Amino acid sequence: MKIAILSRNNRLYSTKRMVEAARARGHEVRVLDPLRCYMDITSAHPKIHYKGENVEGIDAVIPRIGASITFYGSAVVRQFEMMGIYSVNESVAINRARDKLRSLQLLARKGIGLPKTGFAESPDDTQDLLKMIGRPPVVIKLLEGTQGIGVVLAETRQAAESVIEAFMGLRANILVQEFISEAGGSDIRCFVIGNKVIAAMKRQAKEGDFRSNIHRGGTPSLVRISPQEREMAVKAARIIGLNVAGVDILRSSRGPLVLEVNSTPGLEGIETATKKDVAGMIIEFIERNAKPERTRTRGKG
Repeated sequence: MKIAILSRNNRLYSTKRMVEAARARGHEVRVLDPLRCYMDITSAHPKIHYKGENVEGIDAVIPRIGASITFYGSAVVRQFEMMGIYSVNESVAINRARDKLRSLQLLARKGIGLPKTGFAESPDDTQDLLKMIGRPPVVIKLLEGTQGIGVVLAETRQAAESVIEAFMGLRANILVQEFISEAGGSDIRCFVIGNKVIAAMKRQAKEGDFRSNIHRGGTPSLVRISPQEREMAVKAARIIGLNVAGVDILRSSRGPLVLEVNSTPGLEGIETATKKDVAGMIIEFIERNAKPERTRTRGKG
């Protein structure tokens, strides 16, 4: 099988592990920078060119599309889909996951437990928005933020009002969420492949911070998850439409709550904590499922 990995940096841990795992199983692998892919959009013979050559003979695509290039990266994935090439995560699902507001609305509609979340446009609605969320502290998130960047904990109502008004003054889109204090600065990353949680880790924020992201200094460790958490993670990934996903769960006094569904979960933390060959499991999934013209979300927005 010939597999293309869409990644801007072939030296990243996750990209290198995908290459190693695919080659270990006898596959041919190419790493393509999605920003260097350009498209011939035609109804008869859609094509992708890369650095002057026509990309041909690809059987499957693994998108590792960073948040900063979501628009162009998902267009490249969509072009591969138009060519009948299997993508382990499809363009529609990637876009759903990247739009935090849209993904939370989809999860809420299907009854997935979430932290109380508010969204507003006008500063005039700040008072009522905060009343709706409840007593401080509250978490204020940029919709476009990633890896814990653009996430602020406001300890008091006055601080929350100031941060919200500042963000709105910059015309930034934000979410306001309740702070789950009983989580103790930790969350659970469930790594979903297909219809199964294949690995899980606890991420603990460093002292003095509440963000547990590995990129922000969070520490990964092995954790045992409950059947309820396992079922919730799989259901959340399915709702967004992802075959491979990192589902972040908070343990609250009212049960597990989904914080986010990630379409490009990193491999370093989860493989280090669990000692599992997660990259190899992704390649195995592709071997079982990669067939031409197998795009489930073709034509859907």
